[in-house]
Amino acid sequence: MKKYAILDIGTNSIKFFLFSIENGKSTTIIDSNKISRLGEGLIKTGIISEKAMDRNIEVLREFLKSAEEENVKEITAVGTMCLRSAKNSDVFLKKAKDELGLIIKVIPGEEEARLSYLAVLSTIGNTDKKVVVFDTGGGSTEFIFGRGIDLNDRISLNLGAVHPTEEFLNSNPVTNDELSTMQNYMMNFFSARITNKEADYLIGIGGTVTSMGAVMHKMVEYNPKIIQGSQMTLEEVKNQIELYKNKTIEERKQIPGLQPKRADVILAGAEIINTIMKIFKIDSFTISDRGLRHGLMFDKYLK
Repeated sequence: MKKYAILDIGTNSIKFFLFSIENGKSTTIIDSNKISRLGEGLIKTGIISEKAMDRNIEVLREFLKSAEEENVKEITAVGTMCLRSAKNSDVFLKKAKDELGLIIKVIPGEEEARLSYLAVLSTIGNTDKKVVVFDTGGGSTEFIFGRGIDLNDRISLNLGAVHPTEEFLNSNPVTNDELSTMQNYMMNFFSARITNKEADYLIGIGGTVTSMGAVMHKMVEYNPKIIQGSQMTLEEVKNQIELYKNKTIEERKQIPGLQPKRADVILAGAEIINTIMKIFKIDSFTISDRGLRHGLMFDKYLK
């Protein structure tokens, strides 16, 4: 039984996926993430801060130690939006290589979208409907448009939960005016870039979506089996926006199901989802616990 690991290094968090492959089938051993904010302040400065680099190197060090303890045969590390856009991403890549012996491949937005679509095929099942998969992360939102198993188009947009939080939500708790300004900004941004697109079926992936699923289920301990395939209505999304809006960041940290380190950006993340549902005129979506790392596993080891 051979073991492999995948590290997905995003703007807001690092995901660590360790699995075995035997007889053409995969078994998950560890599937976890740590919110490490590589992209903290990136929008304003255009660079990854030294503090953020050090913090993320330490998280990677912990994950690599776990991989070593499990006798992993091969580790694949990929970087997404933050490492695509930061002016000094090469410094972080060199730091990871020099200090950890880890080579990180920065993948284009198109490739990220393709792998994300592969990851959710098992969630969809057999269908000939128009499918839109969305993944709202810390630094970007990816859209994948398909019909059944056929991927037709991919869009990667440079708007995630971190930038609007830093740009618009300055009060604690936020004010109605701040929220309204952010909502208008998001609607204008997304509606100008998603044109002539239709969906019969919306599927959400990524940390914002699964966190909101955990809050919906009041999940003190995260259970991917419950999250996978859950339905979330537009009404639930709006209720959660109200919940986060009316609480301070410290108060949000007490909400069952919400990771404390996601407390400051969850409102913007929820509003992105609200905007997406409005644009496609769909009042519910399916949550998939599977993401980029699962698509990468399929693409590399199971195809």
